[in-house]
Amino acid sequence: MSQSGHGSPPPDPARDAERRHRLRMQRRKAAVDARIAAASGKRGVLLVLTGNGKGKSSSAFGMVARALGHDLRVGVVQFIKGRYATGEETFFRRVPQVSFHVAGEGFTWETQDRTRDVRAAEAGWERASALLRDPTVALVVLDELNIVLRYRYLALADILAALRARPVTQHVVVTGRGAPAELLELADTVTDMHPVKHAFDAGIGAQPGIEL
Repeated sequence: MSQSGHGSPPPDPARDAERRHRLRMQRRKAAVDARIAAASGKRGVLLVLTGNGKGKSSSAFGMVARALGHDLRVGVVQFIKGRYATGEETFFRRVPQVSFHVAGEGFTWETQDRTRDVRAAEAGWERASALLRDPTVALVVLDELNIVLRYRYLALADILAALRARPVTQHVVVTGRGAPAELLELADTVTDMHPVKHAFDAGIGAQPGIEL
C-alpha cells in the first residue's frame, strides 16, 4: 500500500549531520561563555615566550602592534641583539607611543667578551627598570632577556623583584631560549616554542621581513 502523504519523511543524512553539528556547537558555546564569564579579573600579565623554535620575538612584536591598536604606550628593550638592524626596530622607532632601546652588541658567540656583554646588559636593565616603574607604559617587551639570565649577566632575583613590583595593570613579555624555572613559575602565560623545520637547516640565510 502506498504511504505517500503519510508518516515521517525519509531520513536525510545531510540534515541530521547539520543538526548534530549545531547541537555540538551550542554545547561548546555554552562552555566557552561560562569560562569567559568566570574570567572576570583584570590586571597586568607576565608572558614568557621561550623554547628553541622560531617566533618568540615575532610574537612579542605582534603584541606591540596590538597594543598600539588600542593607543597604549609600549616600552621595548632588546638585550643581546644590536649588531644588525632589524625591521621591528626600524619600524617601531617611528611610532611616538613606543620607547625602543637596543642594549646589546650582538650574540654572545660574536662578541666573545663577557665583560662587555655584562656592561651592555646592565645598561639595558637600567632602561628596563625605569619602564617597569612607569604606570603610563601599558606593555613592556624584554626581548632576549632569558639569554641574559642564562649567562648570568644580571641577577635573576633583581629581575623577579622588579617584575613583582611593577604597576598592577602593566603587561610584560619576556622572550628568549632557556627561561629559568623561577621566571616560568612567576609568569601568567608561558609558551614553549618547539622547532619542526627551519629554512636555515637547508642552507637558507636570515632574510629581511622574516628573521631581520
